[in-house]
Amino acid sequence: MNALFQSELNVINVGMEAFTQDIEAQGGHSQQLDWMPPGYGNEAVLEALKVLEQPENAAKIAEANERVFERVTSASIYLTGYGRALDVVPGMKKNLILHAGPPIKWENMNGPMQGAVLGAVVFEGFADTLEGARAVIEAGEIEFSPCHEHQAVGSMAGVTSASMYMHIVENKTYGNVAYTNLSEQLSKILRMGANDQSVIDRLIWMRDVFGPMLAEAMTFIEGGIDLRLLAAQAVHMGDELHNRNVAGTVLLIQALTPGIIQTSFSVADQKEVFDFIASSDYFSGPTWMAFCKAALDAAVGVEEYSSIVTTMARNGTEFGIRLASMGATDWFVGPSQKVIGPMFAGYTEEDSGLDIGDSAITETFGLGGFAMAAAPAIVALVGGTVADALDYTQSMEEITTGQNPNITIPSLNFMGLPSGIDIIKVIQRNTLPVINTAIAHKEAGIGMIGAGITYPPYEAFVKAIIAFSKKFK
Repeated sequence: MNALFQSELNVINVGMEAFTQDIEAQGGHSQQLDWMPPGYGNEAVLEALKVLEQPENAAKIAEANERVFERVTSASIYLTGYGRALDVVPGMKKNLILHAGPPIKWENMNGPMQGAVLGAVVFEGFADTLEGARAVIEAGEIEFSPCHEHQAVGSMAGVTSASMYMHIVENKTYGNVAYTNLSEQLSKILRMGANDQSVIDRLIWMRDVFGPMLAEAMTFIEGGIDLRLLAAQAVHMGDELHNRNVAGTVLLIQALTPGIIQTSFSVADQKEVFDFIASSDYFSGPTWMAFCKAALDAAVGVEEYSSIVTTMARNGTEFGIRLASMGATDWFVGPSQKVIGPMFAGYTEEDSGLDIGDSAITETFGLGGFAMAAAPAIVALVGGTVADALDYTQSMEEITTGQNPNITIPSLNFMGLPSGIDIIKVIQRNTLPVINTAIAHKEAGIGMIGAGITYPPYEAFVKAIIAFSKKFK
């Protein structure tokens, strides 16, 4: 013992960081080990892990997850058309408005979502003013449902109404279809909660010109557009296909142009569409959301013992996840989180609404925050450094099932996207999925005010793993 204290101390400390600080203050060397027990020591979670880690159960889960991973990463997925939501989305009705995230009532919606809903009610002609729209809603004349429960996804507020034009994206390997509405491009837009007359006028133009032109253009593109191929190319060109879509938009409009110029629309209308697409790189953003949705939905309900996440979605109040082994209405939720990142000039963190949108379907697939190593330029929008972008991607390997061999990251020696979020690994490692996303103002009518990084609430994964463990009891 005397020899120990007379020698130079080199300590690894597990626990309170104050011990490390005391040792260093006295001239010793101490390495702080950042460790917590799985599930942060939650007894119910530890009991669930005990069940799931039993060799027989672990083998079942591993086999199921491998099959789900294969379904999600190997499918051939094509953009095959565009159409009105009322005509193509399952269960759509004239007075139904779809929204992002898990189910939510009107009175519980945050500012941006309520603002978007009010704008959609005016756009659909149920009222002439926003005040009138509120009266229509409060009279119970409008119904609400999550996009995800109608084979659809929606950016930010995700508000989708009957007259809006939708992408039609087909999983040709497994036969399912996914839908999402068109990009409004600018920051003052319905999906961000803006709803003044300029927003309504843009939606009318999209309904009467933009959507019909894209729908007609697709009739000249035999077999559709191979989105998996385009996604792989775009990632190699520096996109992560959630908030950076420079290459993705170039590739998509390149594929659409031969069809657009053959449509019956005037050259002036065609130019207006091309100018609109050129106004923002986000034109293809919704396309990749529908691509990811089509890939992940093919895995829902096919493997009873899979612990893979097939949905992460936020409604601005709650964050919900769904599992491959559960039903379409089995949501596990926790509170929406703050998004931390650079704000546009004139705004502060106090102005920001909570995390919102279905666009985390990209991270659920392995794009977005999971693919930031492929898109280092994204840090100019969401904050951080190039080293951070690399770290985000590599850290996601710890909580996923495998590497997607069909979409790879050049800067990591062509490593495949980390794919197949496993709730067991999330809990075992106390590591949450990383999401990069836009920030909407907390009040209705303003729109996008920044972008940054956020994470799901830990509570959602706790609820999911406890429910999942009951399959083995």
